[in-house]
Amino acid sequence: MSHEAALCSHFLSYKIKKFMSERIRFLNTAIDDLSMEETVGKVAEAVREDRQIHHTVVNAGKIVSLQRDLQLRESVNKSDIINADGQAVVWASRILGIPLKERVAGIDLFIHLLDWAYYNKVKVYLLGAEPKVIKEMADRLSLKYSHELIAGYHHGYFKKEEEKEIVENIVNSGAHFLFVAMSSPRKEIFLYRYRKKLTKLNFIMGVGGSFDVLVGKVKRAPVWMQKSGFEWFYRFLQEPKRMWKRYLIGNIKFIFLVIREKWRNRYQRKEKYKIKASAPF
Repeated sequence: MSHEAALCSHFLSYKIKKFMSERIRFLNTAIDDLSMEETVGKVAEAVREDRQIHHTVVNAGKIVSLQRDLQLRESVNKSDIINADGQAVVWASRILGIPLKERVAGIDLFIHLLDWAYYNKVKVYLLGAEPKVIKEMADRLSLKYSHELIAGYHHGYFKKEEEKEIVENIVNSGAHFLFVAMSSPRKEIFLYRYRKKLTKLNFIMGVGGSFDVLVGKVKRAPVWMQKSGFEWFYRFLQEPKRMWKRYLIGNIKFIFLVIREKWRNRYQRKEKYKIKASAPF
């Protein structure tokens, strides 16, 4: 079966559906209880209706950071879709009695949406990473899919005063999707700041270090480590000097936050955590 035929068969399951979703809140963040299929379905719906979805993900480290970083907190919580990127967040939701369906890792959603974009003739813009990495990323996607998939790309090493020009280029590129590969909180704040100027695009999303992983600069953990929640440890082993504080100290802080939340709300009903009723997106 050809690559195009395989994608056609796979994405028949993503015909437009009015998925019902519920948004929960804990540890000062909101999270949508969506599966991968439901998330892709909502993006497909946004493209059909020609409106924008501002998407973000949260993991243990980001939740720890937004306890004090109010700008990051606002950028995350005012997004249209917030997925649980880290397995630790899914475990925390279960401990607190408000279990999320599943983890929706940003890199996996990115890959799913690239396939969907190609099959549906939707163009994407890639922003972020080093100049060499972003060029290789664009070249690889052009080779795997088609050069027509890529509306444009730009590295992430630009100054603040260059932002408006870059945003204007993105808007005029003809792209429908924007994937931003920058670190937190820079990517969240960038997307939140310019979301209104990017309304011509149907979907804007931060993908962190996904470009580095997909071009082979950084290795991703084996599947069994991803499913067991130890992907962070694999990443730590690759760059222990740079990552020890982020992962070891950050994870300890996250565990403390979850335990404290559980203790404070031990007599509360789970409805306390629901901040909007189930309804079509």
